[in-house]
Amino acid sequence: MAVPFFDLTRQYAALEDDIRPAIDQVLRSQQCIGGPVVAELEEQLARYVGVRHAVGVSSGTDALLLSLMALNLKPGDEVVTSPFTFFAPIGSVMRLGATPVFVDIEPDGFNLDPTRLTEAIGPRTRALLPIHLFGQCAQMDQVMAAAYSPTGEALPVIEDLAQALGAQFEGRQAGSFGAAGCVSFFPTKNLGAAGDGGMVFTDDDALHERLRLLARHGARPKYHHIEVGGNFRLDAIQAAILSVKLRHLEAFCERRRAHAAYYDEALAGLEGLTLPSPGPGHQPVHNQYVVRVADRARLVAHLQQRGVGSAVYYPEALHTQPALKALGYQRGDFPRAEKACEEVLALPIFPELRVEEREQVARAVREGLQPGAPAT
Repeated sequence: MAVPFFDLTRQYAALEDDIRPAIDQVLRSQQCIGGPVVAELEEQLARYVGVRHAVGVSSGTDALLLSLMALNLKPGDEVVTSPFTFFAPIGSVMRLGATPVFVDIEPDGFNLDPTRLTEAIGPRTRALLPIHLFGQCAQMDQVMAAAYSPTGEALPVIEDLAQALGAQFEGRQAGSFGAAGCVSFFPTKNLGAAGDGGMVFTDDDALHERLRLLARHGARPKYHHIEVGGNFRLDAIQAAILSVKLRHLEAFCERRRAHAAYYDEALAGLEGLTLPSPGPGHQPVHNQYVVRVADRARLVAHLQQRGVGSAVYYPEALHTQPALKALGYQRGDFPRAEKACEEVLALPIFPELRVEEREQVARAVREGLQPGAPAT
């Protein structure tokens, strides 16, 4: 039996009878850009996250770009973030001419090390950008503390919760801590669309108005442009699909947590394998279940032989990417992030994963870590 790393068709098959009428309703109305379906989704998700406002946008990347645009970033400004993540947050910073400043990740985790934030903050720092990686919140108490200077002035914190909608830290939802929280609705996310989509959350009334302005070419009223913005709108068909899936989001999250709990028990104590350890105060949603493997190539080869899917998030840290060479970082600057790139391996954990499939995954991992498993 082959075990896919992810299978989107299972979720759609279960929800097709609800999704198709929702799409048809939008098509009959021909209100395909904005409109009541988008507004309702924004209201529902703002309430879910625990903030006053949500702005639907065209992708998770555009959620980040729009939020950074709203801060008036300019060349020479700096944004402190992590080198161990997807490229989107760094690309968004650099598209505005600003400079990402990296801090290494935690010794026993994958999120940025908040104890290193203070030393990275300088006179040109304009924002902090923590990533809630793999569905687990960063240490937001320490991140928010670092955002405040001794004079009491606060740096804006932009949360990247692309992988963490539904995750909590100390009872608060990801996306509710900073000035803005940015989520992705990429199909494989915890709440996935049938294509790209995203949303920005905020409790700040003024920021909310500015986000809406910039997302519509800076026009207020229509055809009267106050600023140069962009076209970052969420389309209504995606919103209709997301509204259907939102009713099941907590169930999706609980299934992921159940899969993670099974892996935690089934894979405990294996030599050469380190399991994720969320720590006190965290309730992750496990968008990925990422282990560390001393000999990853050998285990991947064995999983492939057994028909078990896996993936590497991420094979190269951002500070060593060719596109960021001009930043001047060198290999060795962030050793924890670099070591993670050599060891991380994500196992199947999507909500529709079957009990017998996760058992096969665990069995294959145990076999692959035994002496004599095939090498590449």
